[in-house]
Amino acid sequence: MPEEAVPAHTTTAPTESRAPSSARGTLGWGCAALVVAALVLVVPLAWGSTDIPRVAPEDMANRAFQHSQEAYDVMRFKRTVEPGVETIGVSTENTFGSSHCYDGGLLGLDDKTIDGAYRMSHRWALDHVPASRAVPGLRRLHQHLKDDDWEVTSYREGGKGQVWDLFVQRDDGEERMSFTWYPDREYFTGSATGPCALDPAWKNGAAGLPGDLQRPPVLHPTHGDGSAATDQGSPLRSRVSSEAVAVAVAVGVLGTRYQDARWPIELRSWSSSSASRSAPAATLSTR
Repeated sequence: MPEEAVPAHTTTAPTESRAPSSARGTLGWGCAALVVAALVLVVPLAWGSTDIPRVAPEDMANRAFQHSQEAYDVMRFKRTVEPGVETIGVSTENTFGSSHCYDGGLLGLDDKTIDGAYRMSHRWALDHVPASRAVPGLRRLHQHLKDDDWEVTSYREGGKGQVWDLFVQRDDGEERMSFTWYPDREYFTGSATGPCALDPAWKNGAAGLPGDLQRPPVLHPTHGDGSAATDQGSPLRSRVSSEAVAVAVAVGVLGTRYQDARWPIELRSWSSSSASRSAPAATLSTR
């Protein structure tokens, strides 16, 4: 009798639910969207790092100097500061400086210099600055810069014997200024730093840094019209007065007419650039 075939036992695998697959798909699209969004945010930042205006170094140097000149006037300093410095941190100073600009790359993680790009700064300093000049001057400058839409990042009134300082910026830190007074040395420093720029005349492979040969003009007190102010107690004014008297003697205007208020002597400005200085001219006017 033939054996009866026993049917093989078969097991039907359960149908896998599609819900997890759908969830994974949704999660995948979500991650992709996040990556795209991150690239959208990062790429403009990377492009912006090299999107620098093309401006000649002398123009950017003048921009920094004008910030210093404005601060100098607000402080109401009366002295004239010639370009250069003898001893940093001790003597008067009036100098330009140039530094590199950097590109952070696509993700902002690089630290590479941008060829032909530079950042100009101006630094100045005065010695023999007493508290009677520095303290009210810094308080006045602090308020002035706030009113002029500068962001004050730090302001410290050091008190008796302590350092006073003021730090400001604007345009997200692209432009910065700092001021410090050291009461123990009666020494005051100021600096102004401008934004990055590309030198239009720069050639790839050129040595040095754009703007490193710039020389600042004389830093001096000014009136609203930019003319030089006078200091009643300065030795320069005393010397001018003595030279004016000498000229007056030469032209024979001394005596009763020189003392008469109807015959004032008006001094013209003279140039101090030459090695040998001539006496200033004196003009007479009647009223």
